[in-house]
Amino acid sequence: MASRLFSLAKPFLNPKFPNPRPFSTSFLITKTPKKHKPKRPKPDSPRTRSVTPDSNKIPHFESLLARDAKYRFLIKTKEFLSKQPEQILRLDDAGKLYRELGFPRGRKVTKFISRYPLLFTSYRHSDNKIWLGFTDFLDQLLLEERSIMEAMEEDRVTRIRKLLMMSKNKRIPLSKIYHKRLIFGIPEDFWDKMGKYPDYFRLVVEDDGKQILELVNWDPSLAVSALEKEFLVNEDKVKKAFKFPVKYGKDLGLEENDVKKLNLLNTLPLVSPYSDGWKLDSWSLEAEKYRVGIIHEFLSLTLEKRALIHHIVEFKEEFSLTRQTYEMLKRQPWTFYLAGTEMNWAVFLKDGYDENGNLIEKDPLLVFNEKLYKFAQMQEEEEEEEEEEEISGFREKLRGD
Repeated sequence: MASRLFSLAKPFLNPKFPNPRPFSTSFLITKTPKKHKPKRPKPDSPRTRSVTPDSNKIPHFESLLARDAKYRFLIKTKEFLSKQPEQILRLDDAGKLYRELGFPRGRKVTKFISRYPLLFTSYRHSDNKIWLGFTDFLDQLLLEERSIMEAMEEDRVTRIRKLLMMSKNKRIPLSKIYHKRLIFGIPEDFWDKMGKYPDYFRLVVEDDGKQILELVNWDPSLAVSALEKEFLVNEDKVKKAFKFPVKYGKDLGLEENDVKKLNLLNTLPLVSPYSDGWKLDSWSLEAEKYRVGIIHEFLSLTLEKRALIHHIVEFKEEFSLTRQTYEMLKRQPWTFYLAGTEMNWAVFLKDGYDENGNLIEKDPLLVFNEKLYKFAQMQEEEEEEEEEEEISGFREKLRGD
């Protein structure tokens, strides 16, 4: 009986296929694409914690920071390669320059290059090494960018003059302006042209070798802030731009309208960023008005009416800024919007944007950058469509079989 039961347990063998092979499923798509996977919650830390609560976030400002992160490799690599003698870089070296080229440490640079085949190319040189460079298409775009830079030279000179006029001693280290030149639209080779403007500024070399850019002549026509110009057009709007409430004003027992009038008297007049406000007592109300005006004017001089906090803090000595800058800006939500994380946040000048989050005045260089983003996005969309078509094709084939 046992042998009979045992014999029934033997596997059935088909005489046509005496040694059947196990069925393979390796051709099936079993992994979920990354973009369809649920995102893991990020650990709570200053690197991930938002500087603005979710309930107060303004989506179009937050989306601009997301766009910056998305195209960081494109912008930084374009900038870095443009400074190279032949605008090329050995791929082995590129893999080590993750900070300069804007890709995460530990990632392969080839992965990021492949995202923009319309703009970047790699090729094997006669030395049998692979090199990274621009495509002919991007070379043509860069010629267009250079012509825009040349046309906007006078505007960039004016921006630098106003920065110097705002500074404490009317002088700023050249390295600081150079490192932050992109937010003002200042070209890489601008410093070679400074000799054309001896009546505006001069370059001084100190004993330690540090190069300092100094203002030569004060121009009263430039010492008018963006707020002062707006005041002539829309006085009520400027009155509502900032609020410096009277301390303990609610305890005075006044009616609401009277409290508003009292607060307005406390807020106005504002202190011009082109005044000697740095001489004021650092913790006085007038000094805070001065620092708020400084940041407002600084942002108005940037191309996109926004800047990362480290862009602003870079000039803390020249503009007499304190460690309380973050708290100071939080007290003025009618004019400034803070976006990003506590580790690295940005300040937006709300007056520079319309209700839909579009810049009211768009510099020609920004128009060029947007066109560059469109070309990059065009290539990414094509790759996504090809990936979707490939997956759909596999699925249809499986259904047909």
